[in-house]
Amino acid sequence: MPAAAMKKDLREQLKRQLKADRQLVIAGFQADGMPEKLLRNLRQSVDAVLTEAWHAAALPDDTALVGVGGYGRGELFPHSDVDLLILLARAPDESTRGKLEELVQLLWDLGLEIGHSIRTVDECMTESQADITVQTSLLEARLICGDQPLFEELQRRYDAAMDPQAFFHAKMLEMRQRHAKYEDTAFSLEPNCKESPGGLRDLQVILWMVKAAGLANSWRTLATSGLITQTEAKQLMEKERAFKDIRVRLHLHAGRREDRLVFDVQTAIAETLGFQATGSGANMRRASEYLMQRYYWAAKTVTQLNTILLQNIEERLFPKSGVAVPINARFNELNGFIDMNDDDTFERTPSAMLEIFLLMTQNPALKGMTSRTMRALWHERFKIDAGFRQDPVNRALFLRILQAPVGIIHTLRRMNDLSVLGRYLPNFRKIVGQMQHDLFHVYTVDQHILMVVRNMRRFTMTEHAHEYPFCSQLMANFAQPWVLYVGALFHDIAKGRGGDHSKLGTVDAAQFCHDHGMSAEDTELVVFLVENHLTMSQVAQKQDLSDPDVIAAFAKVVGDERHLTALYLLTVADIRGTSPKVWNAWKGKLLEDLYRITLRVLGGEHHSADSELKNRQHEALATLRLYGLPPDAHEALWKQLDVAYFLRHDASDIAWETRALYNRMDSAQPVVKCRLAPIGEGLQIAVYVRDQADLFARICSYFDRKNFSILDAKIHTTHHGYALDTFLVTEQNFAKSYRDIISLIEHELCELLTSQTALPAPGKGRLSRLSRSFPIQPTVDLRPDERGQYYLLSVAANDRTGLLYSIANVLTKYKINLHTAKVMTLGERVEDVFLVDGAALSNARLQLQLETDLLDALKV
Repeated sequence: MPAAAMKKDLREQLKRQLKADRQLVIAGFQADGMPEKLLRNLRQSVDAVLTEAWHAAALPDDTALVGVGGYGRGELFPHSDVDLLILLARAPDESTRGKLEELVQLLWDLGLEIGHSIRTVDECMTESQADITVQTSLLEARLICGDQPLFEELQRRYDAAMDPQAFFHAKMLEMRQRHAKYEDTAFSLEPNCKESPGGLRDLQVILWMVKAAGLANSWRTLATSGLITQTEAKQLMEKERAFKDIRVRLHLHAGRREDRLVFDVQTAIAETLGFQATGSGANMRRASEYLMQRYYWAAKTVTQLNTILLQNIEERLFPKSGVAVPINARFNELNGFIDMNDDDTFERTPSAMLEIFLLMTQNPALKGMTSRTMRALWHERFKIDAGFRQDPVNRALFLRILQAPVGIIHTLRRMNDLSVLGRYLPNFRKIVGQMQHDLFHVYTVDQHILMVVRNMRRFTMTEHAHEYPFCSQLMANFAQPWVLYVGALFHDIAKGRGGDHSKLGTVDAAQFCHDHGMSAEDTELVVFLVENHLTMSQVAQKQDLSDPDVIAAFAKVVGDERHLTALYLLTVADIRGTSPKVWNAWKGKLLEDLYRITLRVLGGEHHSADSELKNRQHEALATLRLYGLPPDAHEALWKQLDVAYFLRHDASDIAWETRALYNRMDSAQPVVKCRLAPIGEGLQIAVYVRDQADLFARICSYFDRKNFSILDAKIHTTHHGYALDTFLVTEQNFAKSYRDIISLIEHELCELLTSQTALPAPGKGRLSRLSRSFPIQPTVDLRPDERGQYYLLSVAANDRTGLLYSIANVLTKYKINLHTAKVMTLGERVEDVFLVDGAALSNARLQLQLETDLLDALKV
């Protein structure tokens, strides 16, 4: 048979063999769910095929085929690379190069995703010394077939050249950089089960370090060497198996290499593991929530045990002979770490499990705990039981931690990492690792709570005063700020129980305050904060702050300045703690405006439309005088404006628009003026033009085409039939070239309004991946306002490009007049409120059809 035909037969035979073996191995895994067996069997199948291909290649006898990396370790995930080293005794001649090329081509033709290198022993050593990645992959080298003496020579030279201390430092640096890439948290809502902190890679790093140092080569031998206990070794093996199981299922589900537990696949993976959704409605818990909480608990355990292990390994590699300096009768400072005086400190004195954290706040120079102290605390944490929690000494210690002048956040995070916080607060333990299935929280509930406490704490620090100056000013004058930390700690503690977590959480908060001897006044404030922590943001973002009745109702809820200030600080910290993307300057302004107006009402100032109108007009006139305009420059415009205009605009906006329209009151051409928004984010755009039915839709179509996000819209019609509309818009590139963008907007929008071209059909903008994973059922609510003069139209839907234009297009179709628009984007969720009127709204049948068409416009 010709050589070409023989090669083709071999290729087809090996492809069939690989495919049959793979199907058999995967079927076995689906039957028994044993990931280690699948990894081993897939590796053995590839070993066999590689051996046949190697022999067929007829390479010189003094060559070897070596598995490196994960494949060298003896594991092969369904879609992982097969990492190979072709080891040569000398540089290849032309004949050998040809055979090597044919071998590599054959392996690719078989469908193997190979990562290969061809090197001599000398080249391996050179590359290993220059590149920590190569050095690490060779650490797990395994001979598949070929010249064993040559492979043994590589191992001898590799072992002789290994510097365990340098290797340890290199892997530590590599790990820190990798953790930083994943934001130093194991609690990402879409973790990478291999690379994220607390994942498979962290476990592999430990084994690489101890293997390089000759200390151990498995979890069992690690326990034998005394670096970890048998119990810890068992825990690590269990977590490793769980991560491998998830990774195998991710590969099989995606049909490719995929290590990320993204929202799209979490439910599918959860169901293959036997998790099922429970409950319904508000009490429903998804299968993916059970999976992810189990994942986070595993990652948390790995993170904690890795911290202990890394310290132990470092102590073996870099022995120190520091002198213990007493801190008190139970603890010493040793080499910058806090160390327990005796091995049974926590066993004899359980309250020391809280005392150690208090001491760390009192001694901020301490870098952490020694490994033996951390290990003892980790194993004794189960002593934190009902009796421990009822002990007045422990209650006093916990309050002193919250009252500490420095180090509170680091301490609370350490307590959470070591499961002490959840043991002391059992209801906090329930929300550790609990996902929040919405479109604006990017942290698990426990991490969100700690982030809110952190934000509160930063308001007290002068070095962070530039971030939120007003919050820092208020916090500086707030007596006992630690009371606010208690409110923050409990504000979301009842999430996931079903029902209103704001109401349910008040029970936990009241019990905590009572148990810890807090005053009746402080207890009432904490309970108020937990119950009303969503109230201020809802009023600011969804209601009309120019309406005196709205302000009066909110002032009645808060009651006094202390409650108002506390709620304002918690609201800012809470919104900032959901996601970096949710907060913006516009929301900050709404909240601050609500605070200042309410404070005046609480101070006895009568908040009426008439007094507010006079105040704003007076401020606007003072600003206009700075422009050098005639004293009567404002009169022509202001005569044409109603009270609502002045109540819904700041004095600076009124002055800006008045100046822009001076001597242009009856302009036949549209007037478009644009400036950087005074709030410090986005652009403010004013449009003045003779009113027309489709004006709002026409302007929105322009913003849609430019991919501008509309944060706010104020729509007004003058007494003489002109529209005076103001928009606040944002776009990623405004800060880079805002002058050019301002000129372009003023020119293009003016041309668009002049041309009166037909409106383009609204596009169905694409939803983000997050919105597709957590779709919102669109809602439309149309009802008369309290005075019966207008209708309030409220819509909620997933955010997408062109959504507001789609809504405006429907309103135009029904000839609905738009008076105001409050546009609010909460992460990936849009909640817009419009004040409207129109003949169609008096007809019940047309009103129903309007709602139906709006719902269709909201759908993708």
